Amino acid sequence: MTLRNKILNREAGIVLYGITPPKANHPPEKIAEIAALQIERIAPLGVDGLVLYDIQDEADRTDVTRPFPFLATLDPLVYSHDYLVALDVPKINYRCVGKYSPDVFRADLAAMADGVSVFVGAASREQQVALTVAQAYALRRETNPNLLVGGVAIPERHLVKHDEHIRVANKVAEGCSFFVTQCVYNVEAAKNFLSDYYYACQKSGTPMVPIIFTITPCGSVKTLEFMKWLGISIPKWLENDLVHSGDILAESLDACRGIFSELLSFASEKHIPIGCNVESVAIRKDEIEASLQLVRDVQAMFEKHSQ
Repeated sequence: MTLRNKILNREAGIVLYGITPPKANHPPEKIAEIAALQIERIAPLGVDGLVLYDIQDEADRTDVTRPFPFLATLDPLVYSHDYLVALDVPKINYRCVGKYSPDVFRADLAAMADGVSVFVGAASREQQVALTVAQAYALRRETNPNLLVGGVAIPERHLVKHDEHIRVANKVAEGCSFFVTQCVYNVEAAKNFLSDYYYACQKSGTPMVPIIFTITPCGSVKTLEFMKWLGISIPKWLENDLVHSGDILAESLDACRGIFSELLSFASEKHIPIGCNVESVAIRKDEIEASLQLVRDVQAMFEKHSQ
């Protein structure tokens, strides 16, 4: 079954692999070299889809200094169309809609044909945008209704505002068919969100759409600081264990496996269609290898639950 069909049928068990396109200032030959390596790694995985992130500077979101400098990356659509054609895996092209004028966005929608995309809104209320998410949904309905669109869900936001399930319902009404979460290290936040979403759908009689939880290995204390800067909630006990472990990468892998296993058990009992997106945005070989192993581990978990 194709990714599109799995989403439209609200299937559980969707497994994605998420990467960031190469830096925009790389020469074409360097980008082609990176793409060849990524194709070689991803092709044997057997994932349902490849997530290609659209990066935006989130400095407006917080006063805290960014641990790593912001460097623009290649447009996901350009990377997908010009460099990853040989990878026979459905591509999910993220669009940070605020970066694009209506005319440019309309052209992008046409270029994505009957593909899959995720629309991402502004990082903060202060961010100046050329296009709002509501306008992006309207353009999609007008220009390319065949484009399958997903939204972003943030379980951490549910800890504070307790309304993430309502945001999800509103986006489904706008045309969203699935959701990909921000990276999850706080399993309680994720379960609280799932629980409220489940009971809200039960009450309204609304079918649940796939919720695809993102997990990612963490290979260094600096990466951990960056994850926290991005707004990822990491419980203090887990942060302590990661920082003080002799091998932070192995410790984070165990944590990711444990988190997703707990989410899968919780969701399976209630027949909530969840999936998993393993994010790999590191450049170190050991972190990339860890992410590939995590995909295989998650696939095994889904297989075990389906028996």
